[in-house]
Parts: sequence; structure tokens; C-alpha cells
Amino acid sequence: MSNRITALEKAMNEHGLDSLLVTDPKHVYYLTGFASNPHERFLGLLLTRGEQPLLIVPALDAEAAQAASSVKNIITHADTDNPYDLLRQQFKNTIGTLGIEKEQISVARYEQLQQSVGAGQYEDIGPLLRAMRVSKTPEEIQRMKHAIDLIEEVLRQGLSRVKPGVTEIEIVAELEYLMKKLGADGPSFDTMVLTGPKTALPHGTPGQTKIQSGDLLMFDMGVYANGYASDITRTFAVGDISPELTKIYNTVLEANLQGIQAIKPGVTLASIDQAARQVTEDAGYGQYFMHRLGHGLGMDVHEYPSVHGGNTDLAQPGMVFTVEPGIYVPGLGGVRIEDDIVVTDNGVEVLTSYPKELTVIGD
Repeated sequence: MSNRITALEKAMNEHGLDSLLVTDPKHVYYLTGFASNPHERFLGLLLTRGEQPLLIVPALDAEAAQAASSVKNIITHADTDNPYDLLRQQFKNTIGTLGIEKEQISVARYEQLQQSVGAGQYEDIGPLLRAMRVSKTPEEIQRMKHAIDLIEEVLRQGLSRVKPGVTEIEIVAELEYLMKKLGADGPSFDTMVLTGPKTALPHGTPGQTKIQSGDLLMFDMGVYANGYASDITRTFAVGDISPELTKIYNTVLEANLQGIQAIKPGVTLASIDQAARQVTEDAGYGQYFMHRLGHGLGMDVHEYPSVHGGNTDLAQPGMVFTVEPGIYVPGLGGVRIEDDIVVTDNGVEVLTSYPKELTVIGD
């Protein structure tokens, strides 16, 4: 963790920042090893030129922070304190430029910060932190593999609960129970189980729709474990499905495989998206694949990079993202197949291993 703070301090100097304040709990964890959910309370890591890093935490988290944080210079604030007054006391000199996470700080908190610190100007450190996070370390990848192993086991066990007449929301409840039972911290996003024509809704909401033979059944879910997320989608046939749905499934599977095959260091993210999209277009379903191919994955379930046709950023080793082509035909149904991958020095490693061939279940 201290190496990450050293790298951030170097970037701070290069960008002419007198101080920077990290307030996103995930970034505090990334830099210090201390994980917490402060809710409405103030949490911050303060770096100032020529000073030791300082961690400011709610008083009720003091013991946990001292045990977990690589930063040992820790001060606390009680619920009756104004943490911004405490923050102001840490600055010995006038602050010319203060780095903050603009996407994370609300207008109300910015106003409190400006009133207490009164920096001459504020610079966004979001891009600096994003650049640090984009290439995952071997330890981070191992944590993600663990989160992936957990969600795949949840899926394996959850499928045994599937049978005609069971509702989508009943399956969701079973899956989220299994997540906790198997050791996950919790779902990394709202678990999605859709059946029948509702599978044509890329972000549909599970409800009281009952599973019926002849329909498709889509699972999109993930978990957090040890600070890192997984995200997987698989689509199944409940009994015999129509030739049209079978064609859609096989087209999405080929798009998934072609997208993965296109991944290697130095290629544009746009070219990876296009490799998968070309398959759906050639099969006559181009208009029904209406979202990007994938998104970055790590401490957040959606993070940099965004893998879409307009992104000319280059794939680089250590970059982790999803490959999730889909075809969604209104009134008929939809298929999405999603894998988590890491770009390697020579190509790509697929982290997810759950089978992707069309599987018949619950009949």
C-alpha cells in the first residue's frame, strides 16, 4: 500500500498539487488497506508536500483503522465534531492547489471544504487514481478470481432451484442467500434473473414472472469478496426452445468468442468491440446489440475502461474488463453471455470458466 501512496505523491508533485484529499472509501482502501463504509461521516486520506500522510476517520472506526491501515498517522472525529474544522487544522500554510475527487465530492461537501480550507484552486485527481488502478497487480487478479469462483459456485448451486413455475424473484432470493452462505461480502450489483420475453430487456427487473418450458432464462450477477468484484452473465434454455432462439444464442456465443480472440496488448478497445459486433451484424441482428461490449472491473463493478466502438484507448497488460455481447429481440427474447478477462503480456486470460455452450435446464 505504501508504494501506491509513494506513486501518488510523485504524481502530486508532477502536477503541481500542494495537497490532495482522497475521500472515496474504495480509494482510501486501495491506498491504505483500510476498508470501511463511513456512511454520512467524513473519511479522508490527506497528502501534503513535506508532511506524512494523514488518515482522518470517524472515532467509531479508530480501532479498525489502526489495525488495517498502512498509514499510522491517524486522527479521529466524533459525531459532535465538525471534521472540516479538524481538516483545516492540518494545514500549516495557505493551500494554493488542492487535489480532490470531483466525481465523488458532493456540492455540499465542496462548499464545506472551500469554507474550511479555502484553497486557491481545486484540481481533479480522479484521472490520476484511474491511471493507477487500470493495471491490476497479481494480488488483485487473485482476489478477482476468488470473487469469480464464488459467483460461479452460486450459479451452479442456484440452477438446482430452477423448475417451471418458480418465479424470477424467488430465484434471486436463493442466489443472494447462496452468495452470503458461500462467503461473499454481498452482491456487487442488483442480481438479475429474467425469463421469457423479459430476457429482451438488457437491464430488466426480476419480478413475479414464472419460469416456463420453452423460454430462455438469463442470469446476470456478481459478488464482492475481499474488496473486489465479479460479474458474469449466462443464458439457459428451459426445455426445448425455438430454432430462432437457438440461432440467437449461437450468434451471441460466437460474438463472445470473437471478441475475446481480438484482445491483446496494443489494440484499440474499439477494435475489440467491433470484432464481436461484426458477428451480430453478419447474422442480421446488428440492430439488436445496442450496448457496449464491456466495462472495466475491479474494486468497482463498473470502472475504466469502457469497451465500445468509439474508444481508441489501447488495451494494456493487467487491464481487466468484461466481454458481454447480447442480442435482444422485443417480444421474443434475448441472450447475453458475459466473461471477465485480463489482458496479459501476450494476449488474454479468461478468468471466468463457467460453460458457455447452450445448456438445457429445469425441464
